[in-house]
Amino acid sequence: MTEQRPYTYTVLRYVHDARAGEMLNVGIVLHVAAEHRLLVKTRHTHGRLKDAFPDLDGEAFRRAMRAVERAIRAVAEDVAATTLLSGQGDAASYARKAMAADDSALQWSPVGSGLTSDAEATLERLFERLVRRNDDRTVRRRVDEEVWRPVREKLAERNVQVPFEPKVIAGSLDSITFEHAWKNGSWHVYEPVSLDLADGDGIMAKTHRWLGHLTAVRDGATDPLKLHFILGAPQDPALAPAYRRAVALFRQAALDPEVLEEDDVDALVARIEDEVRAHHDEVGGRH
Repeated sequence: MTEQRPYTYTVLRYVHDARAGEMLNVGIVLHVAAEHRLLVKTRHTHGRLKDAFPDLDGEAFRRAMRAVERAIRAVAEDVAATTLLSGQGDAASYARKAMAADDSALQWSPVGSGLTSDAEATLERLFERLVRRNDDRTVRRRVDEEVWRPVREKLAERNVQVPFEPKVIAGSLDSITFEHAWKNGSWHVYEPVSLDLADGDGIMAKTHRWLGHLTAVRDGATDPLKLHFILGAPQDPALAPAYRRAVALFRQAALDPEVLEEDDVDALVARIEDEVRAHHDEVGGRH
């Protein structure tokens, strides 16, 4: 059986109004003395807090969370390096070394304790139970196909029959299958990408995955190709800066894609209609 070791923890609280007692938990610090380990996990998004406290400065909050994590990790390095001291404190005392107790909006809770055989798993469990528990989990993020749906529906309204088929681009290191492609001399490829994600980190991670895929298949794009990305914006207005960065990055991607946003769908559908009808007229004329 894996050995159970004592641990202590403290909760980082965001106190919006001390007089009214308005606060929400935003992080956890966990200390396992026998392993000389100090771990930290904080919120990287502020949606739940913004719902509760509409006047919250979201960017200032994110900066504060990053600063807390950096400070805790600096103390954690000392804990790991100084075996003697690591047994003389608990999570709360080490947390206060990183961020002193004062009258600021961020406060440490009294210390809690328990037994663990897996410090990381215990940190995650505490974070889920004490920090994420009250999150609104009903927010539904749009998937890629929902970004494509308006294009499909508007083409159907106009009775435009596009012979879409999958198109595979295989490079030496990777391959991509595009589901919405048709050939008219060159390949016209349309790829919906939903960036309706929970936070800016998620938006940038998805963007960079696409940039990496496109770079990896660039040497396999031997057929004439017109690539179009249709990007879906996040629902949270606070994520607009991350979304704008993502749009700019897509526009600089390999294979020189055209980048369209949801406001461009009507113009895109009209263009596809013109191209399809011109193609049918050309084919009909040859017969």
